[in-house]
Amino acid sequence: MNSDFADEVVERLGRVVPSLRARRMFGGVGLYSGETFFGIVAFDRLWFKVDDSNRGDYQARGMDAFKPFPDRPTTMSYFEVPTDLLDDSEELKVWAMRSVAIARRAKQKSSLKQSRRKSSVR
Repeated sequence: MNSDFADEVVERLGRVVPSLRARRMFGGVGLYSGETFFGIVAFDRLWFKVDDSNRGDYQARGMDAFKPFPDRPTTMSYFEVPTDLLDDSEELKVWAMRSVAIARRAKQKSSLKQSRRKSSVR
């Protein structure tokens, strides 16, 4: 891990997310449940995968989208996790597992699109 914060996040998430793995990437840490990429630790903050089903929860708490390059307007479909969740393992688990489910659905949709493209090429 690249920071004390990342180590702390991985320790806490390891208690609530099945098969948690952390992997260094792009100056941060990617978070996986098994093979499912659902979160990022970067800039000493925790970010979870979002879609239309949970984005409003983050926005209602005043959280922002992940910007991999702070000096550019590009955002990704990850939002900063409210820091108070790190002290509430039950609530952290709810938010984390929702993001794991969202990431799995996104991966399935992507795989389905790829298989449709391959079959239409034949």
